[in-house]
Amino acid sequence: MMPRSSALEVKGLYARYGAREILRGVDLCIRPGEIFGLLGPNGAGKTSLVRAICGRLKPTTGSIVIAADDDRRSASRPIGLVPQEIALYPSLTIRENLEVFGRLSGLTRKATRLAIEEACEAAHLAERLSERVEHLSGGWKRRVNIVAAILHRPALLILDEPTVGVDIDARNALNRIIQTLSGHGMGVLLITHDLHQAEHLCDNVGFLLDGALDLQGPPQALLAAAFADQGEFIADFSEILSVNEAKMLQEMGFVTTTGGSSWHLIGNRPPGHVAEDLERAALKPREMHFRRPNLDSLFLRLLLKQTTSVPEGAA
Repeated sequence: MMPRSSALEVKGLYARYGAREILRGVDLCIRPGEIFGLLGPNGAGKTSLVRAICGRLKPTTGSIVIAADDDRRSASRPIGLVPQEIALYPSLTIRENLEVFGRLSGLTRKATRLAIEEACEAAHLAERLSERVEHLSGGWKRRVNIVAAILHRPALLILDEPTVGVDIDARNALNRIIQTLSGHGMGVLLITHDLHQAEHLCDNVGFLLDGALDLQGPPQALLAAAFADQGEFIADFSEILSVNEAKMLQEMGFVTTTGGSSWHLIGNRPPGHVAEDLERAALKPREMHFRRPNLDSLFLRLLLKQTTSVPEGAA
């Protein structure tokens, strides 16, 4: 068996919905074992890109290759998809659900049984196989959904918002499962609004804005290139500010995308000096804090470039 050169390779992908262009020249490559985070606001084209990868949307131009150079039999079904909504039979047990999905993926009865044992070991589900899905918490349902999607050992696993509606412990457990699958050589495409998860879990991330991948690369490299040694001062207000108050903050270099309740300033000024400026202007935030810029900061910057002519905050 030849080694795979990529789990997914997308080149020059364009797609339309009626007269509207929804994907614009997308280039994306995910290596075996790589976790790639696809980030972007609602309506940016993330769902359209996933539909195109899964063969549900026909591109106008461009190419999509999955499991390149892989000659194994499963190359005809190389994708595992975990949708945002739980896709399980609630009245069946975990084992019964997995048996159904294993057979639907084309596995024999024996291969399904072996795949369930192997996948459940990685997801720590083995001791709960007899429980009915309707009695599980949201985090455990997500685990079952992931296992159902990997029984046929896909080259590419697509996870659409896997941590929506789960608590911190469940999110951490899901992250460990994703890392385990990556360690076994599975390419992972993670669609998420949880930028903290993406920053600490993903090998590479890409920001999809208005149908185009605006920026992609390793999270820390992107942050270093965007912010160098700058810091971020955040002022959260209890209510939307007046026009004059917002103007004062903008003159100080603050920016916002939340309608005026949370304001961000990125630069090199000491946080104490910024707090003094706010006090002199009689602006009283409910909360102030200072941090190193993260993917939320970069996402804010990209959104501002896209949606407004307000200059980026600089101190």
